[in-house]
Amino acid sequence: MSIKLAVPCLMLLAGPAAAAEPLPEAIAAPGETVVLSVHAEGAQVYECKAGTDGKLAWAFREPIATLLAEGKTVGRHYAGPNWEHADGSAVVGKAIGNAPGATAADIPWLKLEVTAHRGSGVLTPVTTVQRTNTLGGKLDGTCDKAGEFRSATYSAVYVFLKKG
Repeated sequence: MSIKLAVPCLMLLAGPAAAAEPLPEAIAAPGETVVLSVHAEGAQVYECKAGTDGKLAWAFREPIATLLAEGKTVGRHYAGPNWEHADGSAVVGKAIGNAPGATAADIPWLKLEVTAHRGSGVLTPVTTVQRTNTLGGKLDGTCDKAGEFRSATYSAVYVFLKKG
């Protein structure tokens, strides 16, 4: 009887690991190791602007998000893009790869190269940031008035990596 129970338990333990899919090649970071992984909740802010064709459209302006670990606030994410940890360390990134979100309403997954560091702490050794598991964040619809702002709520996972 105990063997019958053990097999389903082992299958449950193996299930999530076996089902995990590798990251899209465009945002993968082979050879890098995880320094920190956090959940973010916030908004993508858009501004109504004239495009190259002269028509008004929503243009991405900046992110505003709270970084959470184990349900506790550990930092913030904002324009730059910047990520600041509560210990005073911070990084600035530049997008170098992207992959589509799971649905048309989800902002893309990103790979960002760290271009600057501030302070000293957990983010000090970070060389790459990945944004995965996005939910929401895209703004659809027309804009009628230049200079108007709107936001779209989103959540994501940010993984901070270092070389080696």
